[in-house]
Amino acid sequence: MYIVARPKGSMELYQFMIIYGGVILILAQIPSFHATRNINLLSLLLVLTYAASITVASIYLGFSKNAPTRDYSIVGVGVNLVFGFFNGISVIATVYGNGIIPEIQATVAPPVRGKMFKGLLLSYSVVISTFFSVGISGYWAFGNQAQGTVLSNFILPDGDSLLPRWFIFFTSALVFVQGVPATLIYLQPVNVILENWFSDPNKGELSPRNVVSRLVFRSLCVVLATLLAAMLPFFGDFMALIGSFGFIPLDFILPVLFYNITFKSSVRGSVYWVNAAIAAVFAVVAAVGIVASVRQIVLDSGTYRLFANL
Repeated sequence: MYIVARPKGSMELYQFMIIYGGVILILAQIPSFHATRNINLLSLLLVLTYAASITVASIYLGFSKNAPTRDYSIVGVGVNLVFGFFNGISVIATVYGNGIIPEIQATVAPPVRGKMFKGLLLSYSVVISTFFSVGISGYWAFGNQAQGTVLSNFILPDGDSLLPRWFIFFTSALVFVQGVPATLIYLQPVNVILENWFSDPNKGELSPRNVVSRLVFRSLCVVLATLLAAMLPFFGDFMALIGSFGFIPLDFILPVLFYNITFKSSVRGSVYWVNAAIAAVFAVVAAVGIVASVRQIVLDSGTYRLFANL
């Protein structure tokens, strides 16, 4: 947004991270996950809006006279190609793995099956529609030059834009605003741990005792995370690491294992072995993904400096 508004501006990336951290610092004080439901609804609407905008823009550019030269081959050779492939899978698992949240939440209170099915149906419908529309159209328009954020492809290295600047600014604003509730969702597990450690369950949620402890420890958590993000801005690498050891097991390995255990699937039945095969395959994907993500962090750490303006 800043590059579009001020192409020759002097502000650097770490300053924007501090601004974003300040916004999260305020909203992180919302006491519970349930209290963020209206923000999450806004997030859903924003996801659908900017996904549709980026899809239309990519299709438009793909057919326009300014269409870039496209190469659909996979970048890299040998071990770099293999690790890059698994690194990408881990990033995708992190970005689109939050369907596990309604899945876990649905098991808290009955009826489990009805609530889980409705929640997951909505969650994965949004994920599939937005992911495939943006992914397919963006890759079709830009090939292997498509960047991690497709919006970046709409701005040329010399500062010129392939689309009207107001459109890029508007779509970037949607992404920024949507990122706030997404961050709040991922903060909730940490907030629950902090509440269990430092709050008094015998006092009310809004009692001075619990409000003060919430303010202090949640603020420290956000400040520390913001500082680390500003110091080490290769965010995609850490997303890959989180996806490989966190979301891949949660989304693909543990559910099928729990299914076999809970419903006592017969070893002689096909369901048991299909679930076992899924768990085995994704255990390998997770293991290779961890190696690939750590390897990429090591490689990038030799390239980037602290508080780099990427």
